[in-house]
Amino acid sequence: MASGFYKVPKAVNEPINSYAPGTPERKALLDTYKKMYSEKVDIPFYIGGKEFRTGNTIDIHPPHDHQHCVGQYHTADKEHIELAVKKAAEARVKWAATSWEHRAAIFLKAADLLSGPFRYKMNAATMIAQSKNVYQAEIDSACELIDFLRFNVEFMTEIYTNQPQSAPGIWNRMEYRPLEGFIYAITPFNFTAIAGNLPAAPALMGNVIIWKPASSQVYSAQVIMELFKAAGLPDGVINMVTGNSGMITDVILDSKDFSGVHFTGSTPVFNSFWETIGKNVGKYKSYPRIVGETGGKDFIWAHSSANPQEVATAISRGAFEYQGQKCSAASRAYLPKSLWPTIKSSILKDVASFKMGTPEDPTNFINAVIDNRAFKKLSGYIEEAKADADAEIIAGGGYDDSIGYFIEPTIIVTTNPHYKTMCNELFGPIITIYVYEDEKWEEILDVVDKTSEFALTGAIFSGDRYVIDIATNKLENAAGNFYINDKPTGAVVGQQPFGGARGSGTNDKAGSVWNLLRWVSNRTIKETFVTPKDYRYPFLQESTLETVEKEVESAVEKLKEFGKDLKDKFKK
Repeated sequence: MASGFYKVPKAVNEPINSYAPGTPERKALLDTYKKMYSEKVDIPFYIGGKEFRTGNTIDIHPPHDHQHCVGQYHTADKEHIELAVKKAAEARVKWAATSWEHRAAIFLKAADLLSGPFRYKMNAATMIAQSKNVYQAEIDSACELIDFLRFNVEFMTEIYTNQPQSAPGIWNRMEYRPLEGFIYAITPFNFTAIAGNLPAAPALMGNVIIWKPASSQVYSAQVIMELFKAAGLPDGVINMVTGNSGMITDVILDSKDFSGVHFTGSTPVFNSFWETIGKNVGKYKSYPRIVGETGGKDFIWAHSSANPQEVATAISRGAFEYQGQKCSAASRAYLPKSLWPTIKSSILKDVASFKMGTPEDPTNFINAVIDNRAFKKLSGYIEEAKADADAEIIAGGGYDDSIGYFIEPTIIVTTNPHYKTMCNELFGPIITIYVYEDEKWEEILDVVDKTSEFALTGAIFSGDRYVIDIATNKLENAAGNFYINDKPTGAVVGQQPFGGARGSGTNDKAGSVWNLLRWVSNRTIKETFVTPKDYRYPFLQESTLETVEKEVESAVEKLKEFGKDLKDKFKK
């Protein structure tokens, strides 16, 4: 029972280690990486706090060395998913009733553990299984997840302190209840922070979770589960299951206790969730919350007044960091003809300087794409571009899967603003550039807006404030995260809440109060201190004037009667 109005520690963004040569964190991380790379892990799935090993396993291979095996993970059967639904319901009884400060303490502890003893293990797992370089792993699996955990606690208290006004004699309160059931969290391979936040955010608000991480992210997901356990998260609050996605989803969406989905992944898969939930809606206790961040076809647009070097750097970083495997990665660019020669020269110089290889070498800027499916898709687009008359590859275009799934950072220049790689989501180190006539800059803004079904991130570059104003207004609905004179990647928790609309999701802004609000069901409580005992409202009472008039009339009648009596007496 709470006995105070508690203030949580002020949330601040976790400092990012540089991992520069000679730093202690560089040595510590690489030593951890080498140790973990040489070991083999046996990863269970978790239901009700217990580890399950079925013997049905899938090997884990680093994308940059697909012949090497770092371990295996066990997959669940249908009965295990049914058990997870049951155990989540059992855990909810205690967890939903747990005071908010105790829930907060668990996740604040998890943040501090990740900032300290878990940091290098989490980063190394992300480097190994997701092929991120040391810096990309640091800003993702360490810093962003820490930020999610700390800021979510602060946002939770903001929500709880948002209370209604009360009239005299009345106390109005707003209660933020967890949803009546369980949440299904489905997480992607590309960000360990997202994998941690999607189950953790609803859990913080008192919900219980069945979490399915991406098959290529299970290695770091295991470390996340270890982290939550070390922080004191009770058994059954977050249940991590692995296996056939379709089977798991079918069982979960068929349960009457399903109360919401927290999703990051492809647009078609998310659309299928909407369809299935709509068909099943009559069986659920409540209307499920559907929260998703999906695809992107993110843009960079530059005006002739822009600084060409700034635009070039935004392309080099925005398109090629983490091999373009970010939902926010720049995938199409619209550049003015007058600036193109300078921008071209700069980005070609950048790309030529990129080193590509294993994350074990911190000097490698580019690593492998996630798996063979991604490799085949991306190499296919590259081969088509080589053959198409309206496309020219001016950098990259090579690929090699003999050791790992390596795709060279590739720049395609097209004469067709609707060329396939300007429209289709690629999710790899490929950017397509369309060069336009300077005077058509406003016309091209309409092309930027209408080319893609997605609306996740976008960036504009200009030195003219009037142009910035026009472009910002014209592209109002083209991106949920909009950047002025900066690359379209790198959203920071608490600073740029992340999400997009149109085909990019429900725009519920992870890293803000708006996401956490989706995981509560409000209850208004009104308490009256002096309760009425008469049904009659004042409007039913007669006014004073009416009463006086009636009394006067009554008195007059009485006087008349008295006068009549007197008259009769005198006559006698």
